[in-house]
This record gives sequence, structure tokens and C-alpha cells, in this order.
Amino acid sequence: MTTTTTSALTTLQDWLDLRDQTSLPEAMWIDGTWDRGSGKTLPLTSPRDGAVIANVASADASDVDRAVRGARQAFESGVWSRIEPRERADVLIKWADLLDQNRDELALLLALEMGKPVSVAWNVELRTAPNTIRWYGELADKLYDEAPRGRNGAVALVTREPLGVVGAITPWNFPMTLAMFKIPAALASGNSIVVKPATQTPLSLLRAVELSAEAGLPAGVLQVVTGNGSVVGSAIALHHDVDALTFTGSTEIGKKLLTYAGESNAKPVSLELGGKSPNIVFPDAPDLDEAARMAAWAISFNSGQMCTAGSRLVVHEDIRDAFVARVVTHLEEHVIGDPLDPATTMGPMAYAAHRDDVLAEVGKAIADGATLVLGSDEKREGGLYVNPVVFTDVDPDSRLAQHEIFGPVLAVHTFRTEEEAIEIANNSDFGLGSAIWTSDLSRAHRLSRQIKAGMVWVNCYEEGDSSVPFGGRNLSGHGADRSVHGLEKYTTLKTTWIEI
Repeated sequence: MTTTTTSALTTLQDWLDLRDQTSLPEAMWIDGTWDRGSGKTLPLTSPRDGAVIANVASADASDVDRAVRGARQAFESGVWSRIEPRERADVLIKWADLLDQNRDELALLLALEMGKPVSVAWNVELRTAPNTIRWYGELADKLYDEAPRGRNGAVALVTREPLGVVGAITPWNFPMTLAMFKIPAALASGNSIVVKPATQTPLSLLRAVELSAEAGLPAGVLQVVTGNGSVVGSAIALHHDVDALTFTGSTEIGKKLLTYAGESNAKPVSLELGGKSPNIVFPDAPDLDEAARMAAWAISFNSGQMCTAGSRLVVHEDIRDAFVARVVTHLEEHVIGDPLDPATTMGPMAYAAHRDDVLAEVGKAIADGATLVLGSDEKREGGLYVNPVVFTDVDPDSRLAQHEIFGPVLAVHTFRTEEEAIEIANNSDFGLGSAIWTSDLSRAHRLSRQIKAGMVWVNCYEEGDSSVPFGGRNLSGHGADRSVHGLEKYTTLKTTWIEI
């Protein structure tokens, strides 16, 4: 396992050289080998420069069916589902080690396919993804079933068993991180899994899955089918031999998947959808400059393409002007540019249509009367870049406050009392992340209980690790990723009652 903390590639030319030496995966991964499927392809355009960098296999429903049948055969054979948990653990841990050893290549693929700065890809995604795999590997042989006590004439056993074949549909904004919130948990539980990565970002996952075979994962246990969501995602969700479905993505698609599950075999569906997270700042925050720095980070990290983005800044009226000025200062410090340049801190939007949508939402907010204090709705020359945008005097009921823009667009709200802050925070159909900045311990506990969200960060933002669940409520979805609770959606309970 690598022990380095920074990449040896320190210049733009270093990464360009690596790009020239790297073969991009273009086929699907079915039954332990590369597979071109139907023979159709989709051009993959890099947001870095608009160039077509690969022609990736575009599956049809028959390809999905082959992948599901292969996953079912692998599950029923017991080659993975019935081996000792310690053996599964060893494979997962070795896989994590291989991701660490190939960190530069995987970071390059993320930058090329999604526009994520290589420094962010290397230090964030390619730290979290292998750590998550390793965590579930280390957990695999440390789980216990139940045996309720106090029955003189019987023994009762409550066991968790793998569901069988899991379907997973993963998003483009964190292609590695969010896929690995799902895959190792399903595998540690003994399942086989069929994964459909986002149309725009299959490369890094395909390479990672190839490494899973090198780690010893049996053929068929992990399948990756690429192509359009309307074809591949729908086919997975409608398939009668997929036992459970897990999805991270838009609320609109999440609702469709629930319908598809009902139209097929009523498979359980876990959803991690959008968000419009409130970030509440009181005058007694322990460090107002740190709070401002994190408010800027929360809306600009990953170019704002983050479901937990702190897109609603709810700040006390006594400090609003000075605090917003600090946030703006931090946002203006970003280096926006080529994602292959290690100096870049903000890359482009992931694809052109999304860039256009973000700028259109900025234009609507201007027309609706919000006060623009940073940025504009004009396109930048030279790529799919969007400068950070900040609005004040935002109506809590406006589209800007209610709609998930999924870009670096911050809406600032002002409050006077705790009650007003909570009213603004809970004025949303979403319920994913939230934050409170205060030195008052009682207030922190009191407001944490009142905020309707799956996660509350106090005097920090977006903190957590594999030991705690990640998920939301309402239109942000249901069913947790990460932690021991992340295993629940991939297992089913069985009661065995034995008369003595």
C-alpha cells in the first residue's frame, strides 16, 4: 500500500505526459473480462477542452440481461456469497491497496472525464474511495447475528443474508467516491452487483473494477455496464432478477426508479438524491473567518456540483455584511482553470448542457430581484467554467432558494432569532446536509434536533468518515450509505425458530 501523501506529478506537463501514456478503458466489464456488448458506442467528451477522449461501449437491454445473468450465476455458485467473510475481507483490502498504488492514473481519469482538478481527485476522491473499500473489508468478518435470550423451550436465531444481485446506478459528480459508498458494502455482505456508472464518467470506475479482478474478486461478482441511463439504468431497474436497487443522482430520476421497481418485482430501492443545504452562522461562531472560509468551500468545492453543497447561507443580521464580504474574498481566491494543472482549485462544469443550466438559473435569479454581489450569468471564454456567484436579499420561497442548481451559486438569507433561522433552514423539500456555527453548546444541540436533515455539522462542514451514515430524508432520499448501517439495504433478515 502506498504511504505517500502527495503525488510525485507536480506540474501540468507531468500530467499531460501521463495522459499520453495512459490507455483509456472503452469496453464494459462483464464476467471478469472486457466486453464490447452490442457494438454500439458513445463518444465521451472531456469538459477540460471539449475533445472526444474515448468511444465507450453503449449497452442495450440484452447486454444488461447478460450482466444480470452472470451476476446471478456467480451468486448462486457461492464463489463469493458462501466463502468465509475473512476471505472476502482479504480481497477487498487488497483491492483498496491496488487503488492506492494506481492513484495517479485514477486521478488523471477523473480529471479527463469529469473536469475535477487532479489535486482534488488525488487528495479527496482517491483517498476516500480506497479507505471506504478498506473499511468495509475490515468490517466483513466482525459482524454478528442475533440470538434472543430467555426461551426455555426454543432457540431463536435472527440472521442477515445477502439479497443476491444488487443493481447500482452512480452519478458523475464523484464517480469514484459515491460508487465506493455502495460497491464494497454490497460485496462485503456477499452479494453480486451490477453497476451502471454515469454516462459522462465511466473511465475511472472501469479501471478500478479491472483492479478488483487483480485483487482476486471472482468473475461475475462485479459487473459494469456502460451507456445511456434511459436504456441501461431503466433496464437494471426493471429487471425481475435484480433483488435491490441503489441510486445516487437527481430527484427526478429517483422517482422514476421507484416506479420501475414497482412495475417489475417490487425490489427495494435506496435513494440518495439532491439537496439544498442550509449553513447557519451565529455571531458567536468560534471563528468567523473559518466559518466564512468553509461557507466559500461548501459552495465552490467540486465547482458546486455536490448534493451536500452549502447553497443556502443563513447568517445573523448583526454580522451579515461583514461575513458575506469575507466569503466573497475567499471565493475570489480560487484558481479556475485546466483540471490537469495541479495549481487549479476549481475546474469546469462536467458538461456543456449543465453549464448552460447553471448560468440560466443565475439569470433567473437576477430577473427575480435577488441582489448579485459576485459573478454573472455570462459564459466564460475557453471552457465550461462558471465563476462563483453570490446573491443576497434572497426570498426564502424563491426558485433560487428552493431549486438545486448544482453549481457554485450561493443564496444568502438573513435571520434575527433562532426560530427564524430554523424556519428558513426547514423551508425546503430536501433534507440532506446542514450546518450550525455557534459557541453555545445548548444551542448547537437544540437546533441540531430541530433541523430536518439527515446530517448536521456543527462548527465544520461536510465532515465524517466511514463509521457514520451518509443520507437524507424527504426529496433527498432514504437509506444510508457508509457505516454499518450501509449494509442494511444489501441484506435481508431471516428468523429461524428451533424447538428444543
